[in-house]
Amino acid sequence: MRFAALRSRDFRLLLAGQAVSLTGTQMQQVAVVWQLYLLTNSPLSLGLLGAFRVAPIVVFALGGGVAADAFDRKKLLLVSQTGMALASLGLLVATQTQMVSPAIIYALAALAGAASAFDPPSRQALLPQLVSIEVLPNALSTYNAVHEVASIAGPALGGALLAWKGVAPIYLIDVVSYLAVIFAILAMQHEAPPTPGLAGLSAHALLEGLRFLRRTPLILSTMLLDFVATFLAGSLLLLPIFADQLLHVGPRGLGIMYAAQPAGAVVAAGLLSWLPVVRRQGRVLLVAVAVYGGAIAAFGVSRWFPLSLCMLALSGAADAVSVVMRQTLRQILTPDALRGRMTSVNMIFFMGGPQLGEVEAGVVARLAGVRFSVWSGGLLCVAGALAAAVFVPSLRKYEHT
Repeated sequence: MRFAALRSRDFRLLLAGQAVSLTGTQMQQVAVVWQLYLLTNSPLSLGLLGAFRVAPIVVFALGGGVAADAFDRKKLLLVSQTGMALASLGLLVATQTQMVSPAIIYALAALAGAASAFDPPSRQALLPQLVSIEVLPNALSTYNAVHEVASIAGPALGGALLAWKGVAPIYLIDVVSYLAVIFAILAMQHEAPPTPGLAGLSAHALLEGLRFLRRTPLILSTMLLDFVATFLAGSLLLLPIFADQLLHVGPRGLGIMYAAQPAGAVVAAGLLSWLPVVRRQGRVLLVAVAVYGGAIAAFGVSRWFPLSLCMLALSGAADAVSVVMRQTLRQILTPDALRGRMTSVNMIFFMGGPQLGEVEAGVVARLAGVRFSVWSGGLLCVAGALAAAVFVPSLRKYEHT
């Protein structure tokens, strides 16, 4: 049955709440980078935003994974969503009182990063409990499709509202949007008790997760591939410079560019939800990463706005395929008792790669130019996919049956 995961009431609730909340979050991210760009006019300052976002994730992610396995996952989701809402509220207050500065933006980005360190482990550990294992790939692709729809609507709405009313209304909308996912979590019937036998946070629980990862090199190789790809080709924080100085399309164009990648991603994720389950996940994953890098490289050299949008959309489609392949592989190979910890380790790679990549992109842009930073990173991403195909044959040959 197509879209079989939607038969689960609790999955539908989580999906709807996340759709609203993620739309607000995507609107906020457009506003934050534009506001920081206006304050600093510096690619390095934009790149540093990634560092402040990722630092608390690296610090707290492993603990967040243990917490997701040791405590009630629904309650942990409520705490993390509330923390991220408070960070957006801080941006709203600072902007309205005209006290906003790069330091305040960085500090609130760090607060949001700390809260988000507990969100994906809890959410992804909860997700397989809401649907059967048979429809889990469909649930993951459907969730990713809805995520990407929100990522299209958010930047597009954010760019339009940014040009019309400025950043403050966007921050207010983001704060309110968190209420949707909080309500959805409270309305869910499924209970999310802690893993039996795992009493609270401990070094032993953390090491147990790391030992499992060491025994499962296939999962580790997908994490490393994702980190390398997003680190080398992570340059979205440079989009304000493309919009203002290189393509001359302003804040409305910036919103459209931010929506282009999710637009491609939602098409790809929708097709994955509609089509039969892909069997040769390893080969498809490697091709998707190579296409992603090639599209980013083409975007870096493009001087024509429609072509730039097409390349961003292609990179988003390739990334969506990569995400679904990696998540399906990890969820199938990971025991339920370790899902939170595996998600937290993956989060360091999945979120650390793009955020550190933005720092790298900002530094290279400062030294060698914005375009060079983007196209060179894309080509290195392609090289990374080719290297993985050669040196990790188990990944290339992986096929779920």
